Amino acid sequence: MLEAYIVDDEPLAVHRLTRLLEDTGRVAIAGATTDPVEAAAFLASHGVDVLFLDVQMPGLTGFDLLERLASGGRHLPHVVFTTAYDKYAVGAFDTSAVDYLLKPIEPARLTRALDKVERLARDPQAPAVDVSALARELAAELAPGRRLDRIASRVGERTTVLDVARISHFSSKDKLTFASVNGREHIVDYTLAQLEEKLDPRRFVRIHRATIVNTALVQELYPGVDGGVLVRLKDDAKTELSVARDRVRELKRRLGI
Repeated sequence: MLEAYIVDDEPLAVHRLTRLLEDTGRVAIAGATTDPVEAAAFLASHGVDVLFLDVQMPGLTGFDLLERLASGGRHLPHVVFTTAYDKYAVGAFDTSAVDYLLKPIEPARLTRALDKVERLARDPQAPAVDVSALARELAAELAPGRRLDRIASRVGERTTVLDVARISHFSSKDKLTFASVNGREHIVDYTLAQLEEKLDPRRFVRIHRATIVNTALVQELYPGVDGGVLVRLKDDAKTELSVARDRVRELKRRLGI
């Protein structure tokens, strides 16, 4: 069984990855922390097979942590980077990373990473991971052209440009699609199906046939009077949205709960 250590400055991310790893039955968790300095102290005196390491953390980045360990003469474990930050992700492969995992981490993708680590752990003479190929794969997956950063709302001769990160949700009604920013609706020229293809799937999720929500702007989930689930948003209006029963599980997974 592989012995793993997890470093991520987000407690929910640590909890979720710990649960996913334990569910595989292939990994024993040697430890986990949200503090990279604490991680450096632990790893300086404890050997593990694989280190799941967040790239961007306050104070000490994942790269800084690896440099600190290497400068101390410590043998580095196999490293699997976890990241939601495209500008840092490709740079991860300047190191000898085994693999990368994009947040939210998918179980199938985690299985693939564990397969690589186990192969290398069993056979030190096994062919090295093609780091350049991994970097190209990640760069293609995170290519800016595949994700909407801004979206236009046109009414008559007036065009309003919306920052996608500030959009709390998209909704469809009366054959029109609306983007909501702080409670105000703006008509956009996309169907919800088209938006699902163009929006960042790490941030936006379909919660109803007529609604896509920005998970970063979800404040809470709570039961509705009809036995369903409602989402309350962080906007000034404290907007409430209904979650379809068959989409509750996926929403919770995206939120790490």
